[in-house]
Amino acid sequence: MTPDTRERYGTLSRLLHWTMAVLVIWQALKLFDRVNDGEHWVGQILVPWHISIGTLIGVLIVIRIIWALRNLDNRPPPAPPPTLGMLARAGHIALYAGMVLLPLSGISIMVGNGYGLEGFGLQIVPAGAEIPWLATFGGVLHSPVAWLTVLLAIGHIVMALWHGLVRKDGVLQRML
Repeated sequence: MTPDTRERYGTLSRLLHWTMAVLVIWQALKLFDRVNDGEHWVGQILVPWHISIGTLIGVLIVIRIIWALRNLDNRPPPAPPPTLGMLARAGHIALYAGMVLLPLSGISIMVGNGYGLEGFGLQIVPAGAEIPWLATFGGVLHSPVAWLTVLLAIGHIVMALWHGLVRKDGVLQRML
């Protein structure tokens, strides 16, 4: 397994990035359950996995943050100009915040409503008494943060393609 270097992200960084990219896109498809009250293939096939995938994202984002912090000195530098690098850093921080807040707010909704939490058939938090303030907290955050995270992810994809296809500065290749 190759480590992160100043020229390219290593194997684990790329594996975490692309795994989470697929999972976040999967979760974003949940937004289609608002079409026709979820009565279509997306609502019927993908949505039942929403809580399990969200739980997995919650675990992976913790691993990813720890890994990123341990490798700060080995990461490729931002592309010039400096303003672009600052915007990229802000965008990445916002994406990470979304990937932290979404599982936390989802757990808050489930536990706050007394359902507990189950992921991939494993009981993680047992059902219990309702905690209204916790359910409200999660409910207020979850949907707006989801929409914002989807917009940030779209921006991330657009900028990666811009770097790869327009600027041709090697930024996209660092993660491939």
